[in-house]
Amino acid sequence: MIRVSFNDNWTVGKKSGFFSEMTSTPVQPKPVTLPHDEMIVRKRQKPEDGSDAGKHLNAVGYFPEGEYDYKKTFFVPAEYKEKRVTFEFEGVYANAMVYINGDFAGQCPNGYTNFYIKADRFLKYGEDNEIKVVAMNYKDSRWYTGAGIYRNTKLIVGELVHIALDGVKVSTPDITSDRAVVAVANVIENEGIHTRTVNVQTEIVDAGGKVVASDVATITLFAGESATLRQRVYVRSPKLWSVEQPNLYSCRTRLVADEEQIDEEMNTFGIRSLSIDPDKGLSINGEVVKLRGACIHHDNGVIGSATIDRAEERRVEILKEAGFNALRSAHNPISKAMLDACDRLGMLVMDESYDMWTSTKSDYDYALHFPLWWEKDIEAMVNKNYNHPSVIMYSIGNEIPETGRAIDSVWGRKLAEMVRSLDNTRFVTNSINFMVSIMDEFKKMRQSGGDSEDNSDGINTMMNNMKDIMAAITASDLATAKTTESFAYADIAAYNYGDSRYLKDKELFPNRVIVGGETYASSIDKNWKLVKENSHIIGDFTWTGWDYLGESGIGKVTYDQSELAGGVFGAYPWLTAMVGDIDITGYRRPFSYYREIVFGLRKDPYIAVLRPEYYDKQAISSMWGWSDSVSSWSWNGYEGKPIKVEVYADAEEVALLVNGKSVGRAAVGEEQRFKAEFDTVYESGEIVAVAYAKGEEIGRMTLRSATGAITLKIEADRTEIAASDSDLSFVTISLTDGARNLYNTADRKVAVQLEGPGVLQGFGSANPKPEENFFDTKRTTFDGRALAVIRPTGAGLITVTVTAEDCASQSTQIHAI
Repeated sequence: MIRVSFNDNWTVGKKSGFFSEMTSTPVQPKPVTLPHDEMIVRKRQKPEDGSDAGKHLNAVGYFPEGEYDYKKTFFVPAEYKEKRVTFEFEGVYANAMVYINGDFAGQCPNGYTNFYIKADRFLKYGEDNEIKVVAMNYKDSRWYTGAGIYRNTKLIVGELVHIALDGVKVSTPDITSDRAVVAVANVIENEGIHTRTVNVQTEIVDAGGKVVASDVATITLFAGESATLRQRVYVRSPKLWSVEQPNLYSCRTRLVADEEQIDEEMNTFGIRSLSIDPDKGLSINGEVVKLRGACIHHDNGVIGSATIDRAEERRVEILKEAGFNALRSAHNPISKAMLDACDRLGMLVMDESYDMWTSTKSDYDYALHFPLWWEKDIEAMVNKNYNHPSVIMYSIGNEIPETGRAIDSVWGRKLAEMVRSLDNTRFVTNSINFMVSIMDEFKKMRQSGGDSEDNSDGINTMMNNMKDIMAAITASDLATAKTTESFAYADIAAYNYGDSRYLKDKELFPNRVIVGGETYASSIDKNWKLVKENSHIIGDFTWTGWDYLGESGIGKVTYDQSELAGGVFGAYPWLTAMVGDIDITGYRRPFSYYREIVFGLRKDPYIAVLRPEYYDKQAISSMWGWSDSVSSWSWNGYEGKPIKVEVYADAEEVALLVNGKSVGRAAVGEEQRFKAEFDTVYESGEIVAVAYAKGEEIGRMTLRSATGAITLKIEADRTEIAASDSDLSFVTISLTDGARNLYNTADRKVAVQLEGPGVLQGFGSANPKPEENFFDTKRTTFDGRALAVIRPTGAGLITVTVTAEDCASQSTQIHAI
């Protein structure tokens, strides 16, 4: 089949119904290129004080929800009348309704499900056609979703006899050092009116383009039917796929009839084996692997939920550089672009299906559709993942209340068994929060005790407020009894905030393999010790690896008790959750380096400085928070004033020096939770941390104060990009001195101007509570930084010029080819 991008020449406007189109004045839609997020370009709403609407608006970052019409006019050649035409939508948020030439062609209520629209019966051949996609979102999520056609679309054209969509499944059931069995299942369809006999040619191609194995088989297809042809080929001396060496092969499948090729598909895959047991844990290719995991939401920060291929790839690059080797797609199926990046770069994936089954968590969420659509969703997720070696397990849900109910928990068995019927090469898990699973009983106990406390602020606030007793409740016999059946459906038991059970359940359930499906970042040192020392615990997935939009302020650090009056979340203008190791611009926060040290991946110490303006105030943080620190020694205006410094290190001791003078020496390492704290007085100059083991220096880090004139520093992550709707250049803007030391206290508005074939896809900073938007050409830096994202509109030279008050303008050039 021929697959081409269908992303260009769309328009988007406000949704209009049949009668409103007849009576109202039409509003001119605006042209857009997909993937596109219409929600991110809307002005955020500040709710009235005390408004119930404020709670939901917080969940989505105070962005208004809405209903949108996406339209495109496209020409259909006359010769397509004897072919099959299909549209692929990788994700439309949400409740997508598709119309072709005014006629209803299909729908998909799940905003994260890949779906196809067979278009033939609606098309007009030899002339222009129109496709319209309606997208609607309203009080249907606990985090920022974005809105519209936010993932890729494709036009697929094939012959009447063709390889079925998602019809090639590649597995590697038997691997030795000498050879690997590659099993290929091909589904072939005959949509013609005659019986056809075709040859199926399968070739395995290595990374260098060499054919290393092949097979030819014949299959006869009756009219209007499909059939599966299975082939086994043998790759000699296979190069295995792993996190460290992500070797990939391609499976090229051709259909040939009467010596003429009528179809061809190319699918990338990896040769690797998976196994689990409580004695070794998880093994890949026979080697034990501990999962250094990150939960991630699907938005891409300053460009919203637009799932542009390069944005997904960049996130995987940065997360791997930060020490992670596994991602959990919380709480929805991951994008195709990110899977491709995980395959190429060597990142493992837990792909998650749902945040709810039949019990709603938001007023109008997917629980309203789940009972009728779950089978299509699961099939689409498995089809998407099957050939990706990065995917090692499926999660059938996140913190589902039904997991604690005997009758409702049967949904878990249905989901798990359907996954296994479609893909028996991977493991099934269920991300269970014990507090959620016993919530029904907990409510009864509180009501019988006369407790009428209002918990309308949600489970997150409740968990945070109960932090002192939550571990005990999680480890209780009640929690054991309520979840035993649901865990029995899974190959791997994912514990969300359930570390208090890790050792207990080794005795209670000796055959259970556990993964920390979601954990507090601040507990990583304790949890990682448990992971390392216990074979039945295969890894830890922190909440979260990358900061995200919505659930605004859940990880905030505040110095004002009154800010907690409304619960764990942040009032407007809070925007981001403020919980990620990496901020929404892709910059690693100090905690990211702390985690890298805990993982044993960094030898040098790391310096983090607490903001001196809060020196005398008590920091208040939620369970998801960390210290409000910055890795900088530029604190203009605080000379001679007290300041706190944190040093992270995997060493016996660490010494701190300011301008060559000793501030002190402190024990550090695992027993001190890899952190030492120092009080000193701020002096402009140089601060140095030196780590020691057995009296010998094993690493050091230096920070220097910015001095002199403020300079704009601009740096594009790539200056040569493809002239494609799938590519981007990320331009980091910093305020520095001449030696490139960061001026983190000199924030100011910066402006971006483009010349050439490019647009500003998004522009912003990591400020967790901004009152600016992501689509203006002027933004204020945060801690001295901002990020501009450039998208090409064609081939040519794009010039990016950045200006700021009291700074010389700076330019960089990006070649789109």
